[in-house]
Amino acid sequence: MATFLENASEEIQVLSKHNKHWTCKGKRSIAIAAKLLEQNEIIAIPTDTIYGLAGTLSSTSIKKLYEIKQRDINKPLSISVNNVKNIKQWGIVDHLSDKMLTQILPGPYTIILKRTAALNPALNPNHDTIGIRVPKYKFINCVSKIVGPLVLSSANISNEKNCLYASEFKHLWPTLGGIFHDSDRYGRSKNSFRKGSTIVDLSEPQCYKIIRHGIGKEYLISLLEQYHLQNCFS
Repeated sequence: MATFLENASEEIQVLSKHNKHWTCKGKRSIAIAAKLLEQNEIIAIPTDTIYGLAGTLSSTSIKKLYEIKQRDINKPLSISVNNVKNIKQWGIVDHLSDKMLTQILPGPYTIILKRTAALNPALNPNHDTIGIRVPKYKFINCVSKIVGPLVLSSANISNEKNCLYASEFKHLWPTLGGIFHDSDRYGRSKNSFRKGSTIVDLSEPQCYKIIRHGIGKEYLISLLEQYHLQNCFS
């Protein structure tokens, strides 16, 4: 991987003038995605649910993502990490079962936790919580393993419909550093995926609250209740 990372900067410099599209396949495209992110570019990247826009946790990337999406600065962004073990660095999980977390993630869920001091204060500055994803999707996790947590949001203008294919947000392509295509899934995503991840607040002990009813909600509620969590916020 080190060789691919060394070559990525030169390849981006040569190709980006004519082409910003890559396929999610192999170490070469992983390295290019990582290098673009390290340059504070925002990239379009598929996940296990909808297409996302991703950046690093740098203040520059956070600002750029809000601008591209025309998103209200008071609406928080989530992060994506590559492994369940890494969640505790960014969110407080002392009150949650490790086994339960590994049954939820990786998967189509965003869990909301109290944030730790390790997060960039420029990310969601008026919020004491953070939404965290571990997608069940190898490419984005490999990229995150190299560059660290990714700030992640849906690939659209704020309040537009979620996208399953890169062709659905062509109007955003000029604003992005790179667009990464999933050739294996092209044209075959389930339309039900368009509702995105189920978002659940797990920030309080023994409690849960479903914030967004997305993919896999029924399984998630059943699992949480097996661990004796209650819908304390209803």
